Amino acid sequence: MEGAWEIAFVLFQVWLSIVVGLIVLPAMFGVSLGFTDIYIKVLVKTLEWATLRIQRGQKEQPTLPSQSANGIIEKDDGSMEEEIGELRRSHPKNLAGGDFTMCDAFYFCKKGIENIVEDQVTQRFTSEELASWNLLTRTNNNFRYISVRLTIIWGLGVFIRYCILLPLRITLAVIGLSWLVIGTTLVGLLPSCNAKNWLSDLVHITCYRICARGLSATIRYHNKENRPKKGGICVANHTSPIDIVILANDGCYAMVGQVHGGLMGVIQRSIVRSCPHVWFERSEMKDRHAVAKRLKDHIADKTKLPILIFPEGTCINNTSVMMFKKGSFEIGGTIYPVAIKYDPQFGDAFWNSAKYNMVSYLLRMMTSWAIVCNVWYLPPMTRQDGEDAVQFANRVKSAIAHQGGLVDLSWDGGLKREKVKESFKEEQQKMYSSMIKCLFSPNRIVNY
Repeated sequence: MEGAWEIAFVLFQVWLSIVVGLIVLPAMFGVSLGFTDIYIKVLVKTLEWATLRIQRGQKEQPTLPSQSANGIIEKDDGSMEEEIGELRRSHPKNLAGGDFTMCDAFYFCKKGIENIVEDQVTQRFTSEELASWNLLTRTNNNFRYISVRLTIIWGLGVFIRYCILLPLRITLAVIGLSWLVIGTTLVGLLPSCNAKNWLSDLVHITCYRICARGLSATIRYHNKENRPKKGGICVANHTSPIDIVILANDGCYAMVGQVHGGLMGVIQRSIVRSCPHVWFERSEMKDRHAVAKRLKDHIADKTKLPILIFPEGTCINNTSVMMFKKGSFEIGGTIYPVAIKYDPQFGDAFWNSAKYNMVSYLLRMMTSWAIVCNVWYLPPMTRQDGEDAVQFANRVKSAIAHQGGLVDLSWDGGLKREKVKESFKEEQQKMYSSMIKCLFSPNRIVNY
């Protein structure tokens, strides 16, 4: 029995030496030995081969009808005015100026049924549809072909992901988080000075680099000259909790969030000793004025790290950008927009919090092939004269969506948990009322 323990201890030492020597130390110095690049190239070739095999097999088997490019159904892109006008033109007897007509109800019925079948909000909280099977899941109806070779490759992939990559990634995560807690706690004992700030930045960025290696992350940063500067606010679209790891690989940020307990609480208490992060108690989060004051005080000090904020307030599935909350755009200062776009071919980075808890999500991440993404730093933006916080937020959101190739939506991401506000319903009613009064008045009816 003692001999078995000795062998296990030797194997553990060898394993740890390989991990530290070939992954951790290069990550700490920001150096890549090229293993990840080779791994990604091999993976791309394997997935391309699998896709070709599937497409070849599909020619010999009947397939399900392909889904519309716009979703389950095709929707008209016309405005309320255009579509109701078309209905009234097809029913001349209903061209009563300034009055409601029964044919108008068809427009609202049609829109209601369309949104029951497929609306713009709920489909943003399900995993992004893949163009081809990535040997992880079989969610795409267009890729149902199975062969002996594909089955063997899939089985080999399961072994690699769960028996090699998962233990490796758990080891790196433990090392990275342990280094973060221990390092920031020790740095926090030092008096405030430039050396303390430098050591704090070093500990933070080293930890996040190790954690990124633990996900086989390949990150391409664009326009680095626009990286957020101290005393500013960095805002980005939000897909996953690992967005923080992705961004912190290339620079340090002050985090904003609610105080937690458990392991997350231990990490929060340790890192705030070395760096002025902004943590709020649950009761404080409801006080907008208190939150705004603490954020203003932070950005007023140009020696402090830029604040990292995700204004959507929830994770979106890597296809869209939804409404930005106006709070972070009311406090002033310079906004540094950042667009993040993940490649779903290697793994689904989206966190569906309604379906998976944090542990299940992290397990899915650690058993994915890799995390591949692009990060674009956009030019800094400031609030213009005569522009309110909502308009400023929408302008920043549009810039992020355009750069990341994402759909720009005006809907509030909070709708996945809440009902539509009465004010929005009233807005639609007012829009319809003003339209029939102005556009379908007797003086303008001749146009129809």
